[in-house]
Amino acid sequence: MNAKSVTTKDEAVFRTARRVNQALTASVEKRALQWMAERAPNWLTSDQLTILGLAAQIGAGACYALSRYNRCALLLAILCLALNWLGDSMDGTLARVRRQQRPRYGFYVDHMVDIFGSIALMCGLGYSGFLHWQTAIAMMVAFLLLSSESYLATYTLDCFELSQGIFGPTELRILLVIGNLALLRSPYSTLFGHKMLLFDLGGTIAAAGMFAMAIAVTMRHTAQLYRQEPLP
Repeated sequence: MNAKSVTTKDEAVFRTARRVNQALTASVEKRALQWMAERAPNWLTSDQLTILGLAAQIGAGACYALSRYNRCALLLAILCLALNWLGDSMDGTLARVRRQQRPRYGFYVDHMVDIFGSIALMCGLGYSGFLHWQTAIAMMVAFLLLSSESYLATYTLDCFELSQGIFGPTELRILLVIGNLALLRSPYSTLFGHKMLLFDLGGTIAAAGMFAMAIAVTMRHTAQLYRQEPLP
């Protein structure tokens, strides 16, 4: 396994998992984050970026809720999504550039922040009226299922997959931004002659895709672990 052992104060050994990101924007994003991290002011810390990411995602949820009354709030949601990308994506890069990694702390805090932020975002979307609550809940359940599989795979396989196929968090944010711009024009879409909410259509596809990916990845990792730990 390609993993790095880190000895902590209590002499326990923590293995830093190999990171894998095959998303469409991964290479461009990595270069951009590296460039920004190398030029970040000294007063800026990884913790501050993590807080920014969480606050921005909660803000995006609030903006979606406000968009129920005024669609212009969708533009503020786009700004919040951009700030969420900055905080969520750059905190780890900044720590690595400054050689201030805290592997256990960073992994735990970063992903708990993702969970709380995603709940806030889905609650805002559900309240917005641009999709039904059932769709928002389905997306949330699918996200938590996929996230749980990723965390378990990180522990058991020493490999942390930041994306599933060509889709990662950045791609999902881009799709949300495009969706917001489309909502400013009309909240509806037509599929096979049936009129439905645009975000209901997109959310249903997203939830079904995440469920399918969770099943496929679970089967792949189960087979991999079975081969690595055969019965005697």
